[in-house]
Amino acid sequence: MWLNMDRPNNLMVIDSVMWFEETIDWELLGPLLQRRLLDRYPVFSQRPVPPSSVFELPRWEDDPDFDLSRHLRRVTLPAPGNEETLQRYVESRMSAPFDRTYPLWEMTLVEGYGGGCALVSRFHHSLADGLALSQVLLSLTNASPTVDVEEPEPQESSSPRTGGFLGAARTLRDTGAQTIRGGLRAVSLLPDLANPAVVRDVLQLGWKTGQVVDKLLLGNNPQSLLSGEPGIDKRAVWSGPRTIADVKRVSRLTGATVNDVLVAAVSGAVNTYLRDLDADPVDLTTMVPVSVRPPDQPLPRELGNMFALVFLKLPTGVASPLQRVAESKRRMDSIKISPEAFITFGLNNLIGRFEPHLSKSVINFFSNKAIGVTTNVMGPQQQRYIAGVPITGIVSWVPGSGRQTLGVCIFSFAGMVRVGFKVDADTLPNPEKLVHAFDEDMDELLRIAARAR
Repeated sequence: MWLNMDRPNNLMVIDSVMWFEETIDWELLGPLLQRRLLDRYPVFSQRPVPPSSVFELPRWEDDPDFDLSRHLRRVTLPAPGNEETLQRYVESRMSAPFDRTYPLWEMTLVEGYGGGCALVSRFHHSLADGLALSQVLLSLTNASPTVDVEEPEPQESSSPRTGGFLGAARTLRDTGAQTIRGGLRAVSLLPDLANPAVVRDVLQLGWKTGQVVDKLLLGNNPQSLLSGEPGIDKRAVWSGPRTIADVKRVSRLTGATVNDVLVAAVSGAVNTYLRDLDADPVDLTTMVPVSVRPPDQPLPRELGNMFALVFLKLPTGVASPLQRVAESKRRMDSIKISPEAFITFGLNNLIGRFEPHLSKSVINFFSNKAIGVTTNVMGPQQQRYIAGVPITGIVSWVPGSGRQTLGVCIFSFAGMVRVGFKVDADTLPNPEKLVHAFDEDMDELLRIAARAR
């Protein structure tokens, strides 16, 4: 499915940027990628092969002419080499499609960024889901600057989590699996239907499933300034760092999670952006990826996509910051006890077996119900190093599809959290205003929390 979803105005590419206050030794990068990327995960040296008939699926084959230098690049930022210049470079790569005769990824060492450098990575979604690729990226890191880069690093020490969206993916996975198993068990054991508790479980599962189907088939996004056919050019911006400790002050006041607070502030940014353009803010829907991989297990060598997408209606039409937090929490809590993720995961697998043209039509039907994708990755909360150089910050974005125009990434690392916005350049020409509005909303929430002490 992900391989067939590419289109010029919305490529299925996961973009990421790390930046550093020192320069990484170029000579160390190649061996590091060879040991921790290529040797561990064969798909990074393989290319996609289209099916020979309508009854087959695409497959991976080894690239007989694989050359790491084709995928690991080195550039120098033009003056002044500041954050805006780095953002422009990231944007310039976002619309560049991969040549499918080679493996579908690239990594670029960007020198001349302040007194240090940056690593810009691009991976096609067909290789793996965003959370898995974040884990792959962080597997290049070490906990100490003195560790030899040739030494294997335990993967779990740098593994990210879907830390916020659903109280970690495990919560949804366990809750949903128990609900579904309970319902299936009740259906398969007809004598148990005499048990009122079993009947209640079956009815609840049926009711929740019906609600999800209604949401998926009949739900729609209201028209707004974020609607329309996206163009090819994208903009990419990100906020400054916020301490997780600060965000927790708001979450303790409101009884919400850290993620609820950040989603509310993102919603406030969209609310402000729309009002500044004299538009009436309305609640808009975003897609949220949820991992369904077994928790606390190493990634398989074949990687692949093991996640579901759920629809979250952002409280972008709610005026009060505290009300937005309350609504974010209420709506997230509702998704947590819903079987939606399991239904959409099964749907993804089914769509992936459709004929490509039919697959695109079905994908458009569902993706056009959302303004984009919003992700939350909780990376390691201790400092990490690449080739002995400490990472200063990280942000990444998963792609949008169909007519989606706004992607959001919440990425926490080493006790700090940043929010990145990836937008369609024609639809949202001034994404810096989103960053400014997000900061204003967070500042207001922190002021409220301080007054409540």
